[in-house]
Amino acid sequence: MRTIWNGSISFGLVNIPIGLALATQRSDIAFRTLHRECGTPIKQKRYCPFHERDVEADELVKGWEVTKGQFVMVEEADLESVALQRSHSIEILRFVELAQVDPVYFDRTYYLAPADAEAQRRPYVLLLRAMEETGTAAVGKFVLWGKENLCLIRPHGDTLALETLFFAEDVRSRGEIEEAVAETQVKKPELALAQQVIQSLVGEFEPEAFENEYRRELKAMLEAKLAGQEIAKPEPVPETPVVDLMEALRRSVADVQGAKGKPAAKRKAPARSRAKAGARKSA
Repeated sequence: MRTIWNGSISFGLVNIPIGLALATQRSDIAFRTLHRECGTPIKQKRYCPFHERDVEADELVKGWEVTKGQFVMVEEADLESVALQRSHSIEILRFVELAQVDPVYFDRTYYLAPADAEAQRRPYVLLLRAMEETGTAAVGKFVLWGKENLCLIRPHGDTLALETLFFAEDVRSRGEIEEAVAETQVKKPELALAQQVIQSLVGEFEPEAFENEYRRELKAMLEAKLAGQEIAKPEPVPETPVVDLMEALRRSVADVQGAKGKPAAKRKAPARSRAKAGARKSA
């Protein structure tokens, strides 16, 4: 596996060689901005509205906005004065129960790859098994691309995964929401019906069962345009009528129970899919 950073995990006198590898990669379709007349990609220019002219890279400097429209210029030398020392070590600060870490703090996931030599893999496997047995994860810090990162190392199957974490100051308060929720009461019959709907939809979490339908349909539309087919406008989506909460819950329960009693049927395509299919037929 290709790694983007190589170093070690350290705690006490223990040092475990590892490599940091990306665990996720988005597959979204990217677009460029073109000039409609000729199809040429547009270039972005650096423009100073005060001098009314384009500026070169050597004329640029970073600025910290103190108040609206008021900036403090920050030179590279200023940033170097507080720069972090380059390090290739993830320093473990403490071990915590994994259940204590709220997912709201998770930022990005990486895999930690062990060293190639078997002798150097043993400490990696030892740490993995020890955390599995104790139900713990390791909280630490490390420097990546010049920035200090808080992180959580946890078992993930037979792999150690590293989650970069938001610092406490980066997580917004939920107090206003909790206050509004605390003031709102629900009725027991409503709660019972809501629980019934939830129980009817309970199942295993299988990531492969969920597909990004928009991405699939976007690719199909682009392929149709490439083939010279005309793309029809989608049918308007009807507005959902306002329904009494209890009535909505009753209907939800009835719909789920009815679906369970029928043989599996092919799911009806969304409006945009039907419109696209119509465009292909007309072509």
